[in-house]
Amino acid sequence: MVKTRFAPSPTGHLHIGGARTALFNYLFSKHNNGIFVLRIEDTDLERSKDEYTQDILEGLKWLGIFWDEGPFFQRERMDLYRAHAIRLLENGLAYRCYCTPEELEEKRKAAIKEGKKVAYDRTCRDLKEQKPKKPYAIRFKTPKSGQVTFNDIIRGQITFNCEELDDLIILRSDGTPTYNFTVVVDDALMGITHIIRGDDHINNTPRQILIYEALGYKVPEFAHVPLIHGKDKTRLSKRHGATSLLEYRNEGFLPEALLNYLARLGWAYGDQEIFSKEELIEKFDINHVGKSPAIFDMDKLKWLNSHYIKTSQDSRIADLLEAFLLKAGVKIDNREKLIPIVKNLKDRAKTLKEMAQMAEFFFNDDVHYEEKAKEKYLTYETKKILEDFLDGFVSLKENDEAGQKLLIENIVKETGKKTVDVVQPIRVALSGKTASPGIFEVINILGKKSVEKRIKKAIESIC
Repeated sequence: MVKTRFAPSPTGHLHIGGARTALFNYLFSKHNNGIFVLRIEDTDLERSKDEYTQDILEGLKWLGIFWDEGPFFQRERMDLYRAHAIRLLENGLAYRCYCTPEELEEKRKAAIKEGKKVAYDRTCRDLKEQKPKKPYAIRFKTPKSGQVTFNDIIRGQITFNCEELDDLIILRSDGTPTYNFTVVVDDALMGITHIIRGDDHINNTPRQILIYEALGYKVPEFAHVPLIHGKDKTRLSKRHGATSLLEYRNEGFLPEALLNYLARLGWAYGDQEIFSKEELIEKFDINHVGKSPAIFDMDKLKWLNSHYIKTSQDSRIADLLEAFLLKAGVKIDNREKLIPIVKNLKDRAKTLKEMAQMAEFFFNDDVHYEEKAKEKYLTYETKKILEDFLDGFVSLKENDEAGQKLLIENIVKETGKKTVDVVQPIRVALSGKTASPGIFEVINILGKKSVEKRIKKAIESIC
């Protein structure tokens, strides 16, 4: 049975790259009716924080990536790693290294000075006399010659010469294990069959394969996914929008939009762009992941998000919009406004946060006028238009669109102005902006009392 895992370190927030790795592992396992495991690699006790663990768990759940087993925590498995290190030591496949950090630093400086590759010189590898009272680390005995070859699902055959690899520490002198060792022990004991991860881990793979073989465990299959780059072709960073995954939620992206977008970062299924989670599970094939870095494009993500906003149920978007409005400090006087607001804004807004910004004016009769809008449309010349509109609007027996249209048409005839020159002062008076949903939609959402109050305020603001 196929079994994959996502194994983040809780030393920082879950970011786009990590979320995509989790998604590819999840989709591959589900496509093959397999098992997806979550493992938290928290052996770095100083840098690992519970808040980051919670961020990872919350981010995956929000995105819709649910694990079948776990979460497992490496700090709870220390005895397993130590036992495996001792096994290698007793079988002559590892050795005690008594070199102090100061001695290792001197060796490093000397190698740099002499222009040599910085690598441990194996001083302790063949020591006949052991020093039981002196602190020691345990190093893995890497073969001095030969090759390590593996077939990467994405990149094909990859070969490393053993002479390029040093004797890595598997257990530090303080008894804590190192990454390349713990990952092998865990993946082997958890029965992981396929390891899908970023290609920045390729250099770790030969070391891990040698440890698998030394421990007598079956070597899994590897698939190294190219990293994500920004539009400038450099590795994705905060300046490209690589914030914490949950920041995308806070900025008003829908989880299904981000899930869809992440799946398409490096993977393709013909020309199809829109995928539900069920379609992704059905169609995902790791062999269709490209070899070149994927390019993160915020504009494309926003386009995809706008699609999901348009196609989602209005009631769902209204509930989400309400949360964004409350977060912005907007007092919602009437929840019944939310659905018609969503209907009028969902074709305009790319994010829920943007929609909330567009919708704020509906809930505050004390309108804040954009400076340029006020200068152009709330003038002595337009005051008469607003007064005529207010007089006519107050007199309307039925506040329906037909009556509103007739009122504006009459003002256009009386003033000899274009319709837009009559509508825009009214729009600015009601919304404070030069752009809003259709004027009749705005009037109907606001309601009669609110419209009258806002028009009066606009007239009074004109000196």
